[in-house]
Amino acid sequence: MGWIVAVIAVAAAVAAMVHAENMARAQRIAAARAELAERQMKAAEARTAALTDEIGQLARERIPVAALALSHPTAQVPGLREAAEIDGDAARLLTEAVQAARTAVLEERGRVDAAARAAMRGTSAKIQSLLNQSQQLLHELQHEYDDPRILQLDFRNELALRRTQATAVLCDAWPGLARQNSPLVEIVLGAQSRVAGYERVKVANHLRDERLGLVARAAEPLAIALAELLANATAYSHPDTDVQVTLQQSGGRGAFLMVDDAGIGMDDDALDRARALVAGPPEILLTELGDPPQTGFAVVGRLVLQYGFNCHIEESPFGGMRTILRVPAHLLTVLEDDRSLSALAPKPVRTPASPTAAAPTEQETAPVPQPAGGQAPALPSRRRRTPRPAPQAPAGAAPEREQMPRTPEQAGASWAALQQGTLNGRSVAGPPSAPAPEDHDHPDDRDEQGDDQT
Repeated sequence: MGWIVAVIAVAAAVAAMVHAENMARAQRIAAARAELAERQMKAAEARTAALTDEIGQLARERIPVAALALSHPTAQVPGLREAAEIDGDAARLLTEAVQAARTAVLEERGRVDAAARAAMRGTSAKIQSLLNQSQQLLHELQHEYDDPRILQLDFRNELALRRTQATAVLCDAWPGLARQNSPLVEIVLGAQSRVAGYERVKVANHLRDERLGLVARAAEPLAIALAELLANATAYSHPDTDVQVTLQQSGGRGAFLMVDDAGIGMDDDALDRARALVAGPPEILLTELGDPPQTGFAVVGRLVLQYGFNCHIEESPFGGMRTILRVPAHLLTVLEDDRSLSALAPKPVRTPASPTAAAPTEQETAPVPQPAGGQAPALPSRRRRTPRPAPQAPAGAAPEREQMPRTPEQAGASWAALQQGTLNGRSVAGPPSAPAPEDHDHPDDRDEQGDDQT
């Protein structure tokens, strides 16, 4: 019986040992699981914190900067800061949230801008109609009353009308004025009369065809575009400097209007933005024109896009900026001869012919010998190197005595003797009576380039 008890004791001991090992293993597994769970919880907490930070950055920085980048392309939209802590799905959703915000902002800006354009179109049309009526009334008053203040009022009414037209064009409206085929030089004069500093604008006409004109549908748009360029040139240059406008005609590319000023110029960013505006972008938002809005180049860009003009801006040799406005050939025409041009229109500047070497038969200027009285003539006279050909006698006429041609010295002596005789006769007759004074300041001879150019 003793061995049975020993076997039982050994079995019990073995069972106890096995049970102890199982308990220890279970405890180790439980500890490992607890440690794993703790690590997973900490990782989850880190991912949650990173995602929370990214959502905060999305609301505070990424979406506002993405909206700002729509009007300022140089703004850099920040990316994910904790990309390693965020899984692929969360990162993708955050990026989609930025794109959705950009799309929503674009759509809302488009709706707001369209509403603003519609309101401004209606208002501009009403104001333009009232200004045209005021202009007609002022023209009637100018014929009834001789008051220079009416001219000043008419000029300011013209300035207001130009601003209203520019606003209407910026809002995709019709310029509001219909013309016939108009001479190009008169369009330039009309644009000049709509600018506050019109007296500083100097026009040089280099057109080969004096009667070169613009078709009716493009006449008023070109006047508006040129007026905006002239207003910009006069506003950003010193009041004591001139603004040069040059008209040139090309063979198959149309006509060119160059505006040069001696202003402050532009930096690289402003020049790039101006070139982008005058190039005729398909869409210009009113909210992108600044506060207060700078609409000059934007108006030119709308007209360029609608009528096929071309505009380029570069540095001017006068120190400021040069703007070149090109009118394509299909918008040009030649007016009929019965169409009279404006008296204020500058005449074409003809290039003088290159001087050539004097031929022996040309006339040369030479001083006349002084007469005996000691008084020399005020102006030089001309003498010929070769005599004039003598007229031929008709057939059957009696031959006259052959006359020898006089030399230049003999001719000069004859004119000197004639002048001396005239002086002697005047000294005997006495001083002549004083002539009636002439009016050198006749109103018709004065420069009429004033405020009445409207």
